[in-house]
Amino acid sequence: MREIIILTHVITDSVNTGFIPAAQRLGLSVVLLTDNAEAHREYFSQSTLSAYPAAIFSCDVFNPLAVIEAVTRRPQKPAAIFSNSDHLQTSTAIAADYFGLPCKNWHVTYRAKHKAEMRAELQRRGIDGLWYAVVSNKTELEQILDSIPFPCITKPCEGVASQQVSLIYYRTELKAQCAAAWNIHPGQSLLIEEYIEGPLYTLETLGDNERLHVLGGFQVKLSPPPHFIELEASWGTGLTVEEETEVLNIIRNFGIGFGACHTEFVMTGAGPRLIEINYRNIGDYREFMLQDALDIPLFELVLRLYLGESLPHMNFSPGAALIRYFTASSGGRLLYAPEPFFQQVKDIQITFKPLREIGDMINLTNSNKDYLGVLRGTGLDAQYLCQEMSRIGEQLVWEIDS
Repeated sequence: MREIIILTHVITDSVNTGFIPAAQRLGLSVVLLTDNAEAHREYFSQSTLSAYPAAIFSCDVFNPLAVIEAVTRRPQKPAAIFSNSDHLQTSTAIAADYFGLPCKNWHVTYRAKHKAEMRAELQRRGIDGLWYAVVSNKTELEQILDSIPFPCITKPCEGVASQQVSLIYYRTELKAQCAAAWNIHPGQSLLIEEYIEGPLYTLETLGDNERLHVLGGFQVKLSPPPHFIELEASWGTGLTVEEETEVLNIIRNFGIGFGACHTEFVMTGAGPRLIEINYRNIGDYREFMLQDALDIPLFELVLRLYLGESLPHMNFSPGAALIRYFTASSGGRLLYAPEPFFQQVKDIQITFKPLREIGDMINLTNSNKDYLGVLRGTGLDAQYLCQEMSRIGEQLVWEIDS
């Protein structure tokens, strides 16, 4: 049986209930390489799933040389090397390239993941002149204070899930935010950039190095400033074909062309301005909703690209899709949480998944890591879906002992 190597860091449903079953449907044996092998073994030993990896091996997956060495110890050359992790795209690309397998350009994966390098590359290509700077200590921050356009955004150069992302209005706030970050991670590189005001959208694409296909996009609702927690996403940007094509051309010029890509941007009066290029499949359970809304085997489509197949012709009429995230308003021990469920009402399907278990300690991060549960729905009638989602959402209650 042909073998696929999947690199993974933390335990995710995207891999465990998305890509692993998809790989097995394609006739592949799955081998997980992870720096959290014991946690993954415990997860699979206690879970009732539709598919399991054939083997789990411990590996420093952030180090491409360690990944290459681990793969060379396998009895056969793998059919594909893949990861859906933000952190591991570059390791995956380098290892796959070493074995002559289909892969992303590792220069592009690195620039996409490192937020300052993304800004630098966009400017080198004359695509976007957004003001930005990188600081890793107090002295560097003091040197640029006079040039910072307030309000500004500060974020870790290699952060994820909106962690430590904040809107800053004053120098004193910026100094305090940076000092707090360096107190936790001394010397951490922080990106300070111009604030782009406007509605947030995403563009979801698949590419085979020849063709870059647009699946569509989401309109995203965020929490009030100064933080940027994603609270809701509805399928369909409502933008014109020309506006979406402009975003597509930006990421194509950046180097995006293979596999899945999830791009976040703000639409301004002067056109789209990029927030992030996440060179992997969309996450936070929108990947499952996207698959349902488009009625496509999304996970198989992605993996087939890594097996060397071209993108098939895709012609679909997407329905309505909406996802809402419920966040903790305070820290403490979780005393009560709703049970998971699936409901079908007329032509809509609604799924609720709790993301925290009773007894868990909640430590607020003011990021997507504060999610308690996720409610997602698909159907044909967007207005009716929204009404049902609101009705069901009002019945979901959590109790936290603070």
